[in-house]
Amino acid sequence: MSGYVYILASQRMGTLYTGVTNDLARRVYEHKNNVIVGFTSQYHVHLLVWYAFFETIEEAIAYEKRVKRWRRDWKIDLIEKNNPLWNDFYDELV
Repeated sequence: MSGYVYILASQRMGTLYTGVTNDLARRVYEHKNNVIVGFTSQYHVHLLVWYAFFETIEEAIAYEKRVKRWRRDWKIDLIEKNNPLWNDFYDELV
């Protein structure tokens, strides 16, 4: 089973959330629609600003754990490398 690591943001340079999933479109939909009450619903973290595909879910989980330990500025650099305007990539998935 493949997997994705993703970063959501509340706005440009706003609150960030890093997650992992095997179905990116479904999971981001759940975040955007507050299907599961938690951090992203509480802080309105709904913009998909970065994601990466991995051949296995195990690889994705390992990378997510690593990114979660990163400093905030490293995450911002990762986002801005491919998405300098902090566009929401969700529409590209559906």
